[in-house]
Amino acid sequence: MGRNPRSKSSRQHRHTDYSAVPEVRSEDFLFDLLEKADTGPFLLVLDEVQDPHNLGACLRTADAAGVDAVIAPKDRAVSLTETVCRVACGGAESVPYVQVTNLARTLKHLKAAGVWLVGTSDQAEQSLHDIDMTGPLAIVMGAEGKGLRRLTGENCDFLVSIPMSGSVGCLNVSVATGVCLFEAVRQRTKTDSKK
Repeated sequence: MGRNPRSKSSRQHRHTDYSAVPEVRSEDFLFDLLEKADTGPFLLVLDEVQDPHNLGACLRTADAAGVDAVIAPKDRAVSLTETVCRVACGGAESVPYVQVTNLARTLKHLKAAGVWLVGTSDQAEQSLHDIDMTGPLAIVMGAEGKGLRRLTGENCDFLVSIPMSGSVGCLNVSVATGVCLFEAVRQRTKTDSKK
């Protein structure tokens, strides 16, 4: 049996130009989002992620997971750049990127608004799979190499680790973000189907 021939146009890679850098949102945008949310928000917090490729991959995954906003500090973190937007493949345009002056203060504000903060740490004894992530949630990811800063970790309600079976000690921040976000999506989808 022969294969159905494809037209030449069906084999072309379609790539959108993501060179236009979208607006970075302010803390006021985040506070408005918290006030207007009918259900609890689903947020991603990136603590000093500096590699534009990692940020782009995190934004792309955040879009796929249905995250309401990505939050990062203004200092010692990459902002939206052309490289970030290219790697995000549309995620930078669809998921609001909020940069805040004081991340610890923002985390306290999120907690006061009823958002549970789940931080990741290679040293955490509790597994990602043992935490309920079905309500208002912010997943907090650390920077490349050093992970969460001390104060950021102390502001989290839970610290969890990703179960690892191989010989490597940790995952890249963008890969770890995908694992955590989609564990939350799995739990939230399972809860929604029971309603």
